[in-house]
Amino acid sequence: MDNATLAIGIDLGTTNSLIAVWQDGAAQLIPNKFGEYLTPSIISMDENKQILVGKPAAARKTSHPDKTAALFKRAMGSNTHWHLGEESFNAPELSSLVLRSLKEDAEDYLQQPIKDVVISVPAYFSDEQRKHTRLAAELAGLNAVRLINEPTAAAMAYGLHTQQNSRSLVFDLGGGTFDVTVLEYATPVIEVRASAGDNYLGGEDFTHLLLDEVLKRWNLDKSALTDSDLAALYACVEAAKCASGSPLRMNWLYQERALESTFYDDELEALWLPLLNRLRTPIEQALRDSRLKPEQIDSLVLVGGASQMPLVQRIAVRLFGKLPYQSYDPSTIVALGAATQAACRLRHEDVEEVILTDICPYSLGVEVNRQGVPGIFSPIIERNTTVPVSKVETYSTMHPEQDSICVRVYQGESHKVKNNILIDSFDVMLKPNGHIQAIDIRFSYDINGLLEVDVLLEDGKSESRIISHNATSLTTQQIDASRERLQALKIYPRDMLINRTFKAQLEEQWSRALGDEREMLGEIITDFDAALLSNDMQRVDDVRRRACEYLGIDEPKAP
Repeated sequence: MDNATLAIGIDLGTTNSLIAVWQDGAAQLIPNKFGEYLTPSIISMDENKQILVGKPAAARKTSHPDKTAALFKRAMGSNTHWHLGEESFNAPELSSLVLRSLKEDAEDYLQQPIKDVVISVPAYFSDEQRKHTRLAAELAGLNAVRLINEPTAAAMAYGLHTQQNSRSLVFDLGGGTFDVTVLEYATPVIEVRASAGDNYLGGEDFTHLLLDEVLKRWNLDKSALTDSDLAALYACVEAAKCASGSPLRMNWLYQERALESTFYDDELEALWLPLLNRLRTPIEQALRDSRLKPEQIDSLVLVGGASQMPLVQRIAVRLFGKLPYQSYDPSTIVALGAATQAACRLRHEDVEEVILTDICPYSLGVEVNRQGVPGIFSPIIERNTTVPVSKVETYSTMHPEQDSICVRVYQGESHKVKNNILIDSFDVMLKPNGHIQAIDIRFSYDINGLLEVDVLLEDGKSESRIISHNATSLTTQQIDASRERLQALKIYPRDMLINRTFKAQLEEQWSRALGDEREMLGEIITDFDAALLSNDMQRVDDVRRRACEYLGIDEPKAP
């Protein structure tokens, strides 16, 4: 397949990321170097200042928590930094390392370079968060030709657009974000009716609440635990939360104490009630904005790893009175949908034509002064308006001698601009004429995220400003410098990752073990280190095989 016709979709997730390709008439997941589809969205730096991405980085969360970064998708759009060794990274930079790893996996699998991709984002991602996603792609050497909202991608993968005159609600609960989208289908059109969400609600929040409750039950002081102990306990709680079946049970060995706890469904529902209530708010808003009642929804689609939690599924069924679609893995469906959208964009002959309409998920407007009260938000394009759209509002100057206005453009839903997000501002010069002047401000917003602001004055003069999702606050020179710094990082050799990952797993087990077991694991780690230093791969394989036999685990497969 020619590079120009490669249809690649990426799900850049909070917990895991995936990449897929449209091939042989269907969207197909691309395995990573370990033969797995899910690549943990985790970055770590080892003792040799080499960067580890995905599975080997995840194995170091317990043993080296101070040199490992996770959940950075939740910081997109912010100035948060992570320090790994002597290096400092922001969220787009860490995300770019995950994207680069996915890119290399795809190029190895397809045996050709890739450039253009469709990347999924939470439907409720802000303008700045979308810009940071595009920046991450650029830093990874990719061109994000389209950002598709995750719920819409899921609907495309399910082929729901083939269901004439039907409505679906996509309930997308991932590791760090929650989205609800109402879609309506009239073949071949998928129309997004409304979206709502919470960018700081996901499976990780359920884990943290459960962790705090476990600490109480076991009478442990969180501040007294080492970083490694806390990371090990977190992994224990996360594994128990993700396990199927009821009740939820967990066991943890800590300082020669065998700690156990059992949680029944009613206990979990009471514990997680604040989070479960937060799920209701976006659902109610999306239904209200789309002017629909729960019984008017024809199908319920659950997306995201956290949506597989039994209690969450029961809540969703309780709200809508119907069973959700279950034919796809909720953890992989978004990547498949992104690849399907990429194929539609390239007009592949073997993909059904789909016309995808989208919405502006946030209200867009300007700051005004009303009755002497400053800082009031005046929406021009309201949330969930179908795009492309162009709307105009008329304002007036505050006094006859006013010689300029400052147009401050905000997005958000608060009456006060201080609670919304400033996305741009610019000054427009006026010619005082002795009376109050009328000023027309027109917002035009297209499907690519371009917002054009036109200001028309009484004297016929006008001024335009284009605000793009592609633009960031960084200069071209700053982006180039960041890309060069990331490219200069030493990435752990791909052909040695099996040994790096295995060693990290041994170190993680050593951090949790005590007594004779810890001593034996220490000897195994020492033997394995010595074998690695010898560069004798037969010796390395022998030591690894004996260690797996002793530990009673399957030997890892070569990438």
